[in-house]
Amino acid sequence: MVDMSPAEFEDAVRDALDEIPDELAEMMDNVVVLVEDAPPEGEVDLLGLYEGTPLTERGEFWAAGSLPDRITIFRLPTLAVCDSREDVVEEVAVTVVHEIAHHFGIDDERLHELGWD
Repeated sequence: MVDMSPAEFEDAVRDALDEIPDELAEMMDNVVVLVEDAPPEGEVDLLGLYEGTPLTERGEFWAAGSLPDRITIFRLPTLAVCDSREDVVEEVAVTVVHEIAHHFGIDDERLHELGWD
């Protein structure tokens, strides 16, 4: 397990978000990115989670009273699967892209086809 403080991990997530192309970042709508130490109970290997309604499924009345979508990146499982700080930075970047893709309506199968395992 890599030793990385919560603040350092949050910096890695922030850096990954900064790498998202401006055109895509501008298209993201009503979504918040959070960092938590651990995933929901029973999901020990989960590195990230998208919760919300993908942009492709939103109708014209979707926004009425809707809470922001949530992308959560989980620190402890990420640190557990990485061998170095460089691995953590890379894994965080991949996880952030993966969860943002879900916000855009791209499912796991398509992500796999695109090489984002």
